Amino acid sequence: MNQDRIKELLLKLAPAVPEFSLILSGKKSRKVNGLYKPDTREIVIHNKNMNDDHAIMYTAIHEFAHHIHFTGEGRPSSSRSHTSTFWSIFHNLLASAEASGIYINPLTGDKEFENLTRRIRDDFLVPNSSLMKELGGLLYEAMELCRKKRYSFEDYLDRILGIHRNLGKTLMKFHQYDIDSKIGYENMKVVASLASPELRKTAEGSFLSGNSPDMVRTELRSYPKGQSGDSSPGGGLPKPLSELELLEMEKQKVEKTLKTLETKLDGINKRIKKLSENRPRGLVIGE
Repeated sequence: MNQDRIKELLLKLAPAVPEFSLILSGKKSRKVNGLYKPDTREIVIHNKNMNDDHAIMYTAIHEFAHHIHFTGEGRPSSSRSHTSTFWSIFHNLLASAEASGIYINPLTGDKEFENLTRRIRDDFLVPNSSLMKELGGLLYEAMELCRKKRYSFEDYLDRILGIHRNLGKTLMKFHQYDIDSKIGYENMKVVASLASPELRKTAEGSFLSGNSPDMVRTELRSYPKGQSGDSSPGGGLPKPLSELELLEMEKQKVEKTLKTLETKLDGINKRIKKLSENRPRGLVIGE
């Protein structure tokens, strides 16, 4: 697969993106399989690191996600690029690529991994989540008993059970909201944190449909408070910015940097002046 074909496939996943270039280095790298250069909008893939086209496409989609992130709404304001927004973009692109046959995930067709995944999910993740939900119900009973006997429920949680009061309240929400334990303990906490029943339903459905935690969190941030929307995979890419918008943002960034440097330079000049004024003068020998 050559670089033109790779770029063509990437553009099928997100056609309306600012122009970028893609280069196959023809080299191996011990550090990375690929990289993205925001300043030049260039994707470099060290294709000699990979053994097949699907591995190359996985890396290409990863770097393409950086391009979309840096040229779209919510672009990173610092050098930290692997944010929750990035992972959401990347996972949405992968979902679209898998659905269209552009990329085949080797983990889903490997029987050994499928069996291991089934054991992890069925023997640990779901049972653990179910137990935590049942525990939430028991904590409700404990709260009612504390109320009846006029005891402190928070003290019971903190010092008798050794459960932090905030965690205890979260577990109780598992039970109160009847959150589906199939989504897993950590994802249940995300759903439990939502005040809106509509958003809880949307988030739970999104997890059950196979969306990653970062995809769901980014999706939830995009909804007005109390509203929900489509949780289908592949629909969570940020709106691309125009060339003018990108240049204006770059201008603001440069102006901010210049202002910081000017302030720093002014401070240095003041220190130089002060030290010069206080510097001892040489001895003057009179006649």
